[in-house]
Amino acid sequence: MANGSDYLASRPPGGLPRRTEGRIISYCASDSPLGTLVVGATDRGVCFVGLGEEALSGLRHDRPGAALVEDVGGLRDLAGPILEYLEGGGRTPELPLDLSGTEFQHRVWAALRAIPYGRTRTYRELASELGSAAHVRAVGRACAINPASLVVPCHRVVRLDGGLAGYRWGLHRKRALLDLERGPSPQAL
Repeated sequence: MANGSDYLASRPPGGLPRRTEGRIISYCASDSPLGTLVVGATDRGVCFVGLGEEALSGLRHDRPGAALVEDVGGLRDLAGPILEYLEGGGRTPELPLDLSGTEFQHRVWAALRAIPYGRTRTYRELASELGSAAHVRAVGRACAINPASLVVPCHRVVRLDGGLAGYRWGLHRKRALLDLERGPSPQAL
């Protein structure tokens, strides 16, 4: 996990770091069953995963001042497993990450990666698992600003009543991801 502390001094309302000037982020965009898939990566790992027509503008917005370089061939090893997952090919990809965030956000993102494929947690359960039962809203906020959707599966977190709460890439995509994971287990594929 990359240390994002050097990017924490200046943060936009969305909570992502603003000090991205001069960083090089390679990206690729591919068609997927849930719309355009955009994967962005530094030399350390995946720093962005987005879905839909707005995904590329989301990368630009989240990483102002970064040099964005399209690199379809070079990111094949990172984007391929994500596309395979979206096409029903099984488990969430285990990919190297380069995510900037606070220590608490990194704890939430690690807990999200630990939620088993096909399972969900409520925001309250996730906060309790982190030993921060009183910080349900902070857990929700960390999910909301998760820069690497799918690889950090924030779609697996639901409301206390089991209903869907916000998802940056649209509730219809969150529902589709949960439905995808409720299909045959990855071992049966």
